[in-house]
Amino acid sequence: MIKEACVESFEKSLEAQNNGANRIELCENLAVGGTTPSYGTVKVCLEKLNIPIFPMIRARGGNFVYSKDEIEIMKEDIRIFKELGVKGVVFGFLTSDNKIDLELTKELVELASPMEVTFHKAIDEISNPLDYIDELVNIGVKRILTSGGKATALEGSKLINQMIKKANNRLKIVVAGKVTKENLSELQKLIPADEFHGKLIV
Repeated sequence: MIKEACVESFEKSLEAQNNGANRIELCENLAVGGTTPSYGTVKVCLEKLNIPIFPMIRARGGNFVYSKDEIEIMKEDIRIFKELGVKGVVFGFLTSDNKIDLELTKELVELASPMEVTFHKAIDEISNPLDYIDELVNIGVKRILTSGGKATALEGSKLINQMIKKANNRLKIVVAGKVTKENLSELQKLIPADEFHGKLIV
């Protein structure tokens, strides 16, 4: 099982690794759901940690519908992290009518390659995430981070399980939503996933 710790500093990344995290989702500004960490933070984490770091690619907090300029900023961040040798990045884009922006997602997955892409919890904002799994697989997304459209993984477990079934190992469903080291074993019994994500997972 992969335990992905969601953190917003080098110190917290190191602490999570020492406590048994297998991967870091590295952000800034977790209070607004996470934004892109700095170049310096990512570089030092790569140098000093021995587990993979997946930086968040997100120009700002708020919704997941971005302006042209914000998209350019995120493309530059992807290029920089690719040059640094980052293993994977995390992003998610919606259209103004609350669908997944497949065109933009495809463009940025291609730009990010060979880095692995996780489509993040933006998917929990839409009404029909199951309908997009095949398309996200075809685009080359490797993971979907989800709480099943609910505030917690426990509440969203039914939809998460449907997503795992539909994905059928073509991509990983990463279980999120108030996942902690205290409730992890309970959630594992409910949800047959290999990867779990949380701020307090270790």
